[in-house]
Amino acid sequence: MKKLLLFLSFMLLYTVLPVIAGTAPTISKDELKSQLGSKNLVLLDVRSGRDWSSSEFKITGAIRAPGSNFATWSTLYPKDKTIVLYCA
Repeated sequence: MKKLLLFLSFMLLYTVLPVIAGTAPTISKDELKSQLGSKNLVLLDVRSGRDWSSSEFKITGAIRAPGSNFATWSTLYPKDKTIVLYCA
């Protein structure tokens, strides 16, 4: 799970954070684990191409939404839910 937290942090800093001008909070692995399965959680795996297809680390229930297509899918999810982006 350390890798998950590391990649989640990297993804927020590298891809999403510049887009939303620093307004996205981070979540710890324990916070995420406690929310898995919740109807209020939307978990997005934002890896692309080989990073996604060759990875052995995939969280059950996550929706694949490549970071390169952020503008396309970013408006599809309800704003009243907790939306977590990750890559691992």
